[in-house]
Amino acid sequence: MLVDTHCHLDFNSFDEDLETVIKRAADAGVGRILNPGINLESSQAAIQLSENYSEVYAAIGVHPNDALSWNSETLTHLKKLSHHPKVKAIGEIGLDYYRDRAPRDLQKHIFLEQLDLASALELPVIIHSRQSMADVIDVLKDWQLGLSDTKPGLASRPGVLHSFSGEDHDANEAISMNFMIGITGPITFLNADDLRELVIRLPLGKVLIETDSPFLSPHPNRGKRNEPANVRLVAEKIAELHQEPYSTITEITSTNASRLFKW
Repeated sequence: MLVDTHCHLDFNSFDEDLETVIKRAADAGVGRILNPGINLESSQAAIQLSENYSEVYAAIGVHPNDALSWNSETLTHLKKLSHHPKVKAIGEIGLDYYRDRAPRDLQKHIFLEQLDLASALELPVIIHSRQSMADVIDVLKDWQLGLSDTKPGLASRPGVLHSFSGEDHDANEAISMNFMIGITGPITFLNADDLRELVIRLPLGKVLIETDSPFLSPHPNRGKRNEPANVRLVAEKIAELHQEPYSTITEITSTNASRLFKW
């Protein structure tokens, strides 16, 4: 079985053919799909999708690029949403210094608020980092240190660095904190030799595969709308790089996802 651990089926890119997209995923062997939210509305939509489709699960959270939507009631609403049985993580949360759509101090504030929520709920986190990896790692180090004392179960499976694009030392820091590393379509891009070299060095027991649909469509579909069925292209490239059978990669990454998200 394949698992797409990160996609956004609630985005309007899928309004016209969602049923067909989910069927194509099933036909490609994708047995589970995780849909993170990017704000309250998106988080609610992710939960609705999880109710409509048995293979879809939800994560809830406010993305750093949506930090301006945060208000005094947001955390209360997230707590309420978290009680749904198909909510498996807090995310997509983190820092984004590339878009800079919200002040960095506000991004960090809501990042910390949501990490505290994840700790209270004992749910793993799905981390977004764009041109902000050093600060993200510093925040996660402090959080993980607290978890080790208070929530040892969560400390052993704290989350995933989604669509990883950092350096070897960043990946090693994350892995030392028990985080998974999410790999997406860019591993197949013709100009992504550095990423492929990094993935070769990653322990397979720490790898998750994702599409980030509708974004980051893998080669040879680059530039087109991405969808969960394309996660097989990511798995195939990892199998090639690690010189392992495709079935081994699907089994390991699906087991990794089950261990992290407890589904």
